[in-house]
Amino acid sequence: MPAERRRRLHLPRGLRWRLAAWVALVVLLSSAITFAAVYDGTGAQLRHQMDGEIKGDAGELAHALTSSHAHSPHAVAATAANYIQGQPFGASSTLLFALVPGQPPSTNQPELFGSQPPDEGESAGEQAQENRMASRLVSVGDGFSTIALPDIGELRLLKRSVRVPGGPRLMRVTVGVGEPLASVVHAQRGVAKAFILAGILALAAALLASLLIGSRFSRPLRRMAAVAAQVDAGDLHPRIHDVQREGEEVQVLADAFNHMLDRLTDAFAGQRAFVADASHELRTPLTVIRGQLELLAAQAHPSEQEVRRVERQVQAEIARITRLVDDLLLLARAEQQQFLRVEQIDLPSFVQELWDSISLLGAERRFELGPVPAGTLSADPDRLAQALRNLIGNAIEHTAPGHGRVRLDVEPGAAGWVGFIVQDDGPGIPLDQRERVFDRFHRTDVARDRASGGTGLGLAIVRAIAEAHGGRVSAGEVAGGGARVELQLPGFRAARAGAESALRPQRRATLHV
Repeated sequence: MPAERRRRLHLPRGLRWRLAAWVALVVLLSSAITFAAVYDGTGAQLRHQMDGEIKGDAGELAHALTSSHAHSPHAVAATAANYIQGQPFGASSTLLFALVPGQPPSTNQPELFGSQPPDEGESAGEQAQENRMASRLVSVGDGFSTIALPDIGELRLLKRSVRVPGGPRLMRVTVGVGEPLASVVHAQRGVAKAFILAGILALAAALLASLLIGSRFSRPLRRMAAVAAQVDAGDLHPRIHDVQREGEEVQVLADAFNHMLDRLTDAFAGQRAFVADASHELRTPLTVIRGQLELLAAQAHPSEQEVRRVERQVQAEIARITRLVDDLLLLARAEQQQFLRVEQIDLPSFVQELWDSISLLGAERRFELGPVPAGTLSADPDRLAQALRNLIGNAIEHTAPGHGRVRLDVEPGAAGWVGFIVQDDGPGIPLDQRERVFDRFHRTDVARDRASGGTGLGLAIVRAIAEAHGGRVSAGEVAGGGARVELQLPGFRAARAGAESALRPQRRATLHV
């Protein structure tokens, strides 16, 4: 199996995994954003709550000092020590202290103030660093702050200055309340653990769900890939059915896929028929040429009359082959962009010149030309003339000499369209063949067309020229009998008011040739 086909067959599986990867990415991003918001929100909420509690404790300590009726620094310090010692302190409880001028700090954590000897297992340098960190309790300014302390970690601290009686004048006392942030860190770690666990479970569930959903939605694609592989192998019969339950989009895709396969089937069938018909059309004159040459070669001394007869026969068959090859080349070039050389055509003069040249070819027919609207048409004059000659020539071939009628009408349409209508009073075109007459090598009367030297490509060339101009061609019938073929082209621009609107009356008269 070619590598490209293998890649096509593996596409649905890759689609499932790509879908799972995108879902996982979305889940991860959503979880990360939610985690960041909850993590920061939890910390902010706990800190705000802690600040409120610290502020309340500081207010109570300040109130205890201002209402103590102490009149000396020593008495104020004693009052602060009594209040502070009455408050419990643990690993997560509140730190209280009061700094009275000239008195040692009153605190429930005296080891945080002053120089301390090294603890067991610590060097003098480490203890000195811890003492410098603890000294920030005294040096930090009033208000809220966060400092790191030895053996406690980060501490949320609030310092306030209060005025209390201390002799002849008010004394400035600094009170401080601190709360370790370990509870906040612990809560945030709990949130992180919960989110990690929930995120892993959510990611696993999302991957499983996306794989299942991807498998369900890619099932029609896998079926299409299998059908495409069969088509690639040469089997054009498989189709995609029973996808109504897969959703409207899948149904539309399946219908388009089946329609594409129908078009491919018709195209391949038409190609095979075209090759067979072209081979047959070429084989017939070649067989005639071969037979005539063999007949001539079988005679020891052919007469000059016989040689001239064979020459005329061979020349006629060669001319038929030449016409066939030219028509095939024209149809092949019709699919190229350089097929047309568009220019602005003065419609009345173009139609009249074409009609004068064509009507002289059909001996013993009645030729009628209807009114031609004044204006210009954006088209290739040579290709348009070729298409009209084919239509009129086809009408001539299917009308009886002597009283047959061929008529050309030019009618303007809406939105800049114009129609060239060729009618005859011949046998007409059967209803079931009005679409097929524009196919290559299709003939409604095989014997007569071949006898007249036709290739069966005239109307196919007309359709190719029409489609190259962005137009269309259709076949119908005339009331009372006969064929009606209309070539419609866009790009018509009517002349301004006051200009000649049609051909002169005498030029519209019926011609008897």
